[in-house]
Amino acid sequence: MAVDSIPPIILTQLNYLLNHSPYSIKVEQMWSGSKNPALLDRFTLSIPFCLDYIKWDVIYNAQFPLLPPDIIFGPEDENFRPYPVGREGDLKPKNSLSDWNCKDPTRLLSLIHELRSLYMAYQKKRVGEVDDERLKFEVNTMYSREGIEMYMSSGVDKPEEVKLAVPLLEMDINKLVAGSTWRHQQKIYLQVIYPVSRKYLAMASPPRLKLISSPELKALFSIDEFRLPPWLEGMCMAEYLPTLEEMLESQIRDAVSSIEVRRKFITALTIPFGRPLEADPIFCRKATFLACSGVFTFLVHFTLPLQFPRQQPALMLQSSQHFHSHSGSAPIKSAILQDYPWSPRWDVAQMAERIFDYLVEECLNFKKHCNEVLVQQR
Repeated sequence: MAVDSIPPIILTQLNYLLNHSPYSIKVEQMWSGSKNPALLDRFTLSIPFCLDYIKWDVIYNAQFPLLPPDIIFGPEDENFRPYPVGREGDLKPKNSLSDWNCKDPTRLLSLIHELRSLYMAYQKKRVGEVDDERLKFEVNTMYSREGIEMYMSSGVDKPEEVKLAVPLLEMDINKLVAGSTWRHQQKIYLQVIYPVSRKYLAMASPPRLKLISSPELKALFSIDEFRLPPWLEGMCMAEYLPTLEEMLESQIRDAVSSIEVRRKFITALTIPFGRPLEADPIFCRKATFLACSGVFTFLVHFTLPLQFPRQQPALMLQSSQHFHSHSGSAPIKSAILQDYPWSPRWDVAQMAERIFDYLVEECLNFKKHCNEVLVQQR
């Protein structure tokens, strides 16, 4: 966004919101509503909610930046009125708009968080009003769990359904990973989608289930490779969740333990290859070493999978002396190499030694490939 086009008071509040909110809020677009079209005083916020995003327009007035902004909600939320208008003479409760202070950089953040909390209560109320006995039972059994978000989805061209975002695990994943630089708390949620049925069904179909995690968690643990436990006939969510959480916690602790296994392997590589030029010190997923064969010098890039040592590392060679002339002098690299001797039962010293022996021969093929590329470029 063009920072010099945003009035300073508005920019200060927007930056504070984006940098300090625990939610990954993003600005989707900015535009001007001012007589001076160069001044950007309106923007759309994309706000995480119930494992999806709600989009609200924030409308400031560049000519009167001391005034609080207007918030325009999505067309599907026309009945969401967070601050009801009371009768004349009634005592109105304070809120983030009535208590606005333009000089306080935290005010926009407070306003958006307050509105998000009110929106969460509004959606819970909508779900509670649904005439579906099974859904009411399921929701009531989970009310004791903190942090559940609900969303009632309905429309002319789509079926009615209720979406739940159920936070899983009480463990602090951030603290399990030594030295992690994650800015946000890493979370895993179960997305549960119930179709709304307004008639009694003797045997209701199971809900649609999907695990969703913070994007950064993939450096430690792959949600996509986790197999959800089966939903048994007649089961309810209160019975399903303990089994799911037990399986998840066990696999996450295994994933944390595997960091040390990868670290030991990278350390073992230093015996034949020397100290790495660079290595991932936190998750131990990558390492790069400088190698040579005669006068031919090249880099060896190691990428370690989460399933190491069950799955072998991917190798890539990169020449330090040969470059592509048609792509900005980019160094010539090999294809991904994985066709080399490997057994997860070997100790890390033997793994490193066998890779080194393989590269003694393979680097000659790579050198030949580099020379052929240079000939083709002439």
